[in-house]
Amino acid sequence: MNIFTKRDMRNATVAEQFVARVENESRNSLIRLYAPMILLVVMTIGFSIYDSHFFSVKNVVNILGQMAVPLILATGLTFVLLIGSIDLSVEGVMGFVGSCISLLIINSRNSNNWGVWGVVVPIVIGVVYGAITGILHVKLRIASFIITYATGTIISGIAVLLYESKPATVKAQWMIDVSAASFLGVPIITWIAIAFFLVGCVLLNYTAFGRAVYAIGDNEAAAHASGINVDRVTVLVFMFSGLAASLAGLVALIRLKLGQVSLGVDQMFPCITALVVGGTSLTGGKGGMLQTIVGILIYMELLNFLTIIGVHQDYKKAIQGIIIIVAVALTLTRTRKTISK
Repeated sequence: MNIFTKRDMRNATVAEQFVARVENESRNSLIRLYAPMILLVVMTIGFSIYDSHFFSVKNVVNILGQMAVPLILATGLTFVLLIGSIDLSVEGVMGFVGSCISLLIINSRNSNNWGVWGVVVPIVIGVVYGAITGILHVKLRIASFIITYATGTIISGIAVLLYESKPATVKAQWMIDVSAASFLGVPIITWIAIAFFLVGCVLLNYTAFGRAVYAIGDNEAAAHASGINVDRVTVLVFMFSGLAASLAGLVALIRLKLGQVSLGVDQMFPCITALVVGGTSLTGGKGGMLQTIVGILIYMELLNFLTIIGVHQDYKKAIQGIIIIVAVALTLTRTRKTISK
């Protein structure tokens, strides 16, 4: 058998066509899994050769510190993309939670000092808001990108009303200490992100919930027929995304010490870029946490390198757009009629 000759399937039996389709899907899955890893290695080597300071300890720590927020958001968005949906509300939730926390702990605007509850309550609100978004999506049957854009806009407006366009500066000493703290040379906020990422790994790979997420993304009708409560799982996915956005809002606040809605601005699409580059499909059902971390590392390394060589911010955004188009074109399953639900 000549493995280099493409088989003519026009006269093949149904069984032979099925086998060929399975082989093709397996080959595509391997490409989707290993190509981003190879790209990451090549990029790291190439950037290090071009600039000897790229792989220095100082720059690596800098990359790790910058990847905290994207990694948290990407962990939550991985679940959303795997069911074939998208969550545009994460930026609004992130800005709201960060703004809310800044007003409930010691700050420059008021005399509040809720302590740990000043962090817990806004995060719970963010999770509940994610549940509301999910419920509206499944009950009203509105496309996820429309309903999440609407709910994200609403909660962003609420955030601005909370601080009346006058952002609060955080004065709580514990948050200032956490911002400057590190473990093994790596910022604490990055360890928080890694811990949340590991929780996402366990949920996706070792629970019935994770298997249901993959099943819904692969074939929602078949998942429903097999007894999976599709609506319930979808709502839980949006709740987890809300939790990720809330935690990202907290981490962003720890970094900046200023509670404002802009904490979430321009945070989502870089994560989507990283996920798609890493191999997670926008059609759902394909991807995972390994692809997520690889994609985040690729994106952060590229962003860091462009900064080192002095590329203007506007050009970075243009490059990001090109990457999205190329990555989607390479990973899109052509037989699917839609890329999101």
